[in-house]
Amino acid sequence: MKMDRPLAANYKWHVVAMLWCISFFNYADRQAIFSVFPLLEREMQLTSVQLGLLGSAFAWVYGLGAPFAGWIVDRVQRRSAILGGLYAWSAICIATIASWDFKHLLFWRAAEGLGETFYYPASMSLVSDYHDSRTRSRAMGLHQTSVYIGTIAGGFFAGLIGQYYGWRLSFIVFGGLGVVLGLVLQRHLVEPPRGAADLAEAGGHGNAVAGRLRFGEFLRLVGRTPTLLCLMGAFMCANFVAVVLLSWMPKFLYDRFHMGLAMAGLTATVFVQLASMVGAPLGGWLADAWRRRSPRGRLAVQMVGVLGGAPFVALCGMTQSIGWLIVALTLWGLFKGLYDANIFASVFDVVRPEARGAAAGFMNTIGWLGGGGTAPLVIGLLAEDRGLGTAIALASTVYLAAGVLLLIGIVFFVTRDAARLQQELAAR
Repeated sequence: MKMDRPLAANYKWHVVAMLWCISFFNYADRQAIFSVFPLLEREMQLTSVQLGLLGSAFAWVYGLGAPFAGWIVDRVQRRSAILGGLYAWSAICIATIASWDFKHLLFWRAAEGLGETFYYPASMSLVSDYHDSRTRSRAMGLHQTSVYIGTIAGGFFAGLIGQYYGWRLSFIVFGGLGVVLGLVLQRHLVEPPRGAADLAEAGGHGNAVAGRLRFGEFLRLVGRTPTLLCLMGAFMCANFVAVVLLSWMPKFLYDRFHMGLAMAGLTATVFVQLASMVGAPLGGWLADAWRRRSPRGRLAVQMVGVLGGAPFVALCGMTQSIGWLIVALTLWGLFKGLYDANIFASVFDVVRPEARGAAAGFMNTIGWLGGGGTAPLVIGLLAEDRGLGTAIALASTVYLAAGVLLLIGIVFFVTRDAARLQQELAAR
C-alpha cells in the first residue's frame, strides 16, 4: 500500500510497532534451533563442528544474499520485500521439520538465511523515511528490542517444547504464527516516499531520490565514505560476539551447569536480552541527543557499548559461578544494547536515501560473512581444543577491535562525511 492518503501524526511510531512484530519472528525463528542443539546432537549424532556449521550456514547465506537483497530493496516497494520475506522464512521454518539428517538440516538452515536477508535492508530503509535524524536512533532502538524479545522467546519456547514434545513442533508453531502475522499486517503497512524525512530536515525542495545507483556507483560511494568502512568493520566484530552468545551459550550452560534444555535456553538469552532492552532505548536516546550536538554522537555511543561489554564477555566464559554468570550476562546485554540501537542509524548519517537499502545489505554481508558466519565454526573449533568456556572468553578480544575501528571513525572521518551528505540533500 502506497502513501496515497494523509496519515496520522503518530503513524511513524505505528510503523515501528508493526515492524517490531515482524522482527520478533525474524529472530525467534532463527534462534529456535540453538536451544535444541542437544536433541539434534543426540538424534543425528552430530559433532560440535557440525552444530557450528548449522549456525554458520544460516549466516553465510544471509550474508551472501544481503547485497542482492539491498539492491532489490532500493528498486521495489519495501513493504513488499518485508512481507514477502516474512512469508518465505516462515514457510521455510515449517519445512525444517522434514529434516532427518545433518544434510537436510544444513539445507533448511541455509534456506532460512536467504528468506530472512531481505528484512533488515528493507525495514531500516523504510524507518529512515519516517524518522529523520532527530528521532531515528530512538525509533531503531525501540525496533531493536524486538530482537531481544524474539531471541528470548525463540530460545525458551523451542527448548520447552522440545523437552516435552520433540524439537519439530516448535518450528511449526513459530512458522505458522509468522504467516498469520503477515496476513494481519498486509493492509496496514504503508510505503513512504524515499528520502522524505531527510529532505524535509535538510531544507531541500526537490525529489529526495536522484535515481537508483548502479553497483559500481555504490562501490565508489563506499570507497569515498571511510566512516561507512569503519562501521562495517565494527559491525563484523560486534556480530561475531553476538552470534557466539546466540549459538553456543545454551550448550555451554547445559554442559557446565547441567541445566535442562528449557532453562539453558532461557538463561542464555533472558538476562542479556532484557538488559539490552534497557540499553537499546537508552542508547537511542543518548545518540539522538548527542547527534544534535555533534556528528560523532552515534559512533561514540556505539564505542562505549563495545568497550564496556568486552570484560563481561570474558567473564561469561571464565566464571564457575551461576551468580557471576548472571551478572556478566546482564552487563554484557546492557552495553550491547547501546551499540545495537545505532547500527543502521549511524550508517544513514553518511549515506544518502537512494543507497540505504544497498548500504544495509552490504553491512549485513560484512557482518554476517566475516562475523556471524565465522563465529559458530571458529568457537566450535576452539572448543574442541581449549574448551567452550575459554573459546567464549576469547571472543572478548573481538569487541576490542570493534572499539578501535569506531574510534578511528570518530576522530578522522564522520564529521566530514556527515557534512557532505547534508550539503547534497540541501542542494536538491
